[in-house]
Amino acid sequence: MLDNAFPDVGKSVQKQPHFVPESRFGFWFLGTRTWEQHVIQITLDDLGPLISAPRKAYAVVLDAGCGQGGALHLLHSRFRPQRLIGLDAEDKALMRARKQAANRGLDVELLKGDCAAIALPDQSIDLLFCHQTFHHLVRQEKALAEFYRVLKPGGVLLFAESTRAYICTWVIRFLFRHPMEVQRSADEYLAMIRGAGFVFEPRNVLLPYRWWSRTTLAGVLELCRLRRVPPPGQREETLVYMAAVKPD
Repeated sequence: MLDNAFPDVGKSVQKQPHFVPESRFGFWFLGTRTWEQHVIQITLDDLGPLISAPRKAYAVVLDAGCGQGGALHLLHSRFRPQRLIGLDAEDKALMRARKQAANRGLDVELLKGDCAAIALPDQSIDLLFCHQTFHHLVRQEKALAEFYRVLKPGGVLLFAESTRAYICTWVIRFLFRHPMEVQRSADEYLAMIRGAGFVFEPRNVLLPYRWWSRTTLAGVLELCRLRRVPPPGQREETLVYMAAVKPD
């Protein structure tokens, strides 16, 4: 069922800031076809092979931080859920997501709320997708605890995030908005997720090094093959992708 009312399941941003909203430019960019096709779609292509024991379908899928809904139809086509849920904290993003879902004929439930206080029952989700959401959240550990709570035993967390090395570049700080005090390195994200109880192996982790995720000059030089791309271990990772599991 497509929920038009967006029930408010958490405290308002004004009363208790739990995330930093995007800039005007950021909100516009995250609604473009470029973001959908060249970021979300490619990210899902990368995340899929990281799942150790993929299923043909996942009955209940949650997009935590669904934004304007650019991933919803991709999640529906890839994971074939019987129930697809999108969660976000912003009314204007959910309105866009509702419109996108209606235009595509998707049966989606949209919830307004905080990732650190998800109004869903324990062990109710088979797969949870969290894409470029954590660097906006203030209560990251609490959000991970909520992800763990709502996932069923054996449920999959698909996590894709930009690291501190990327978020702190001058271009990103100028164009977008983030809580800078909570930004983390790839190793710190991995440690936090493992500390929350999730299980994963090195084969379930990918550290992409996209040209656009570095300082502008370095990325362009590497794209044009005028500068050598530093190998893993000789660079500060800018992205971390993983498929973690809540143990049985």
